Formats: sequence, structure tokens, C-alpha cells
Amino acid sequence: MMEEFMPIGVIVKGDDPPASLKRVKSLGIPTCQMYVPAEEWHSGPNVQKIKNAMSEIGVKITGFFCHFQGESYADIPTIKKTVGFLNANTRTERIEKTLAFSDFARKVNVPILGAHIGFIPEDKNNRNYNELVKVMQKICDYCNGNGQKFILETGQENPQTLCSFIEDVNRSNLGINFDPANMLLYDKEDPIKALDVVSKYVIGVHCKDGKRPEKEGELGKELPLGEGDVGIERFVNELKKIGYTGPLTIEREVPGEQQTTDILKAKILLERIR
Repeated sequence: MMEEFMPIGVIVKGDDPPASLKRVKSLGIPTCQMYVPAEEWHSGPNVQKIKNAMSEIGVKITGFFCHFQGESYADIPTIKKTVGFLNANTRTERIEKTLAFSDFARKVNVPILGAHIGFIPEDKNNRNYNELVKVMQKICDYCNGNGQKFILETGQENPQTLCSFIEDVNRSNLGINFDPANMLLYDKEDPIKALDVVSKYVIGVHCKDGKRPEKEGELGKELPLGEGDVGIERFVNELKKIGYTGPLTIEREVPGEQQTTDILKAKILLERIR
């Protein structure tokens, strides 16, 4: 069967994978990215439950996103201290967890693993830069053995830094999950210009919107798709220009019914402009 051109997707929690897949189906959305479920889902009958749910419900998990205990996105300093692999105190444990996540993803036939790996230093002489290169080489080699690609979530560094980092890691299965809103929330490059810079590495995208921060050191504000400064129609058109045909994965980080309302509006918007 021919793959749908730019199918709509949504990113969901993995607390209860079958329930999450049912929710995606209820929204009329055919694909999703999912945060890696808790360890209880990684072995035994629960693995088969996930595989059965994907088949029976008819929703494709296009990728799993890693997350780790202790991560916080409260503000820029907290993100630098707690997110991804930048902190040496948590790095080794998180690498081992990521390798285990890769094994789990292989069991349920999900070919992509992704993460925020932390702020990549712009200075290549920074010790943390070289440490992150080695971390990603180890993770990419392991994922490659499981037939997987690894994608870096964008936003926390400039696109030129991201490209240079990928070149230094030098692994063919390393790419980008491009989130245009993050470029604004972290007050980096214009999203469309940034996409042009990193285009050859784009494997997945998030469809999210927002505005730049009002004060230095703060995060910008996320908004419903079409209500921020990304220019979602320009973004989708640029994706077409670079030859991207994969899922348009909606991300909306608000709780409750508002999230559902905004996801459904985003779905309608994307179906119109893709």
C-alpha cells in the first residue's frame, strides 16, 4: 500500500500505550509519536499488547521520544542543568536507559528514537561538546544495530551548530526532528530560515506554534497552531520544497480538554494546507 503524503500525526504520552492509540484514533489521526512508556511495558505480554493495539486500532507509531526522571523545562538555566545528556552526573545512567529504549522500540517495530539531548555548546573546544559527540556516537551505533534512526529535537541551539554537530558525530542514522516553534521559544533563528539550513537532515517534524520570549533567559510562549509567529503555511510549503513527505506531527503542550480542542483545530488546518 502506498504511504500517505504528509499524514497527520500527534505526539502523545506513553503511560498506557493502547489507551493513547485509541485516543489518537478517536481524533481521526493516523500516526503518532509517543513518549517511551514505563519499563513495565518493555517486556513480556505488554509488548504484544502494544503490537496488537497498533494493528487493531490502525494507528502507526512513527517514533518514540526519550524522557528521563529529573528533567524540567521551567526556564533556560533549569533546562541546561536537567535536560538530556549535558549533566555529567546523570549522563551514564541516561545513556544506558536510551539503549534499553532502543531495544524496546525494536520489539514493537518502531524505527525511530528521538530526544532533546541538551543544549549543544557552540564552542567545539567546550568539553561538553566533545562529550555529547561521543554520547551520540554510542547511541547511534546501538540504534543502527537495531535498524533505527535517532532524531534530535531542534530549538535549543542555532541551526548551524546543529549541522556541525551532526557532521562531527558522523553517523548516517542521525537526523533531526524539526520543531519550528522551539526556534521561537528558545529565541533562536527564524524557523523557515533554520529549516533551510538543516533540511538535508530532517527526518521528522513537529507542528507547533508560539512566540519569542519577552525577557532574556525566559522561554517564549507556546500557542495553538496558526496563532503564533511560525507561519505554519510557509512552514509546510518549505517542507514540500525540501522534499519532506513524512508525518506532520502536532504537538500541543497544554492539559485537558483545551489540548484536544487545539489538536483538532490543528488537524483541520494542516489538512487544508498540506
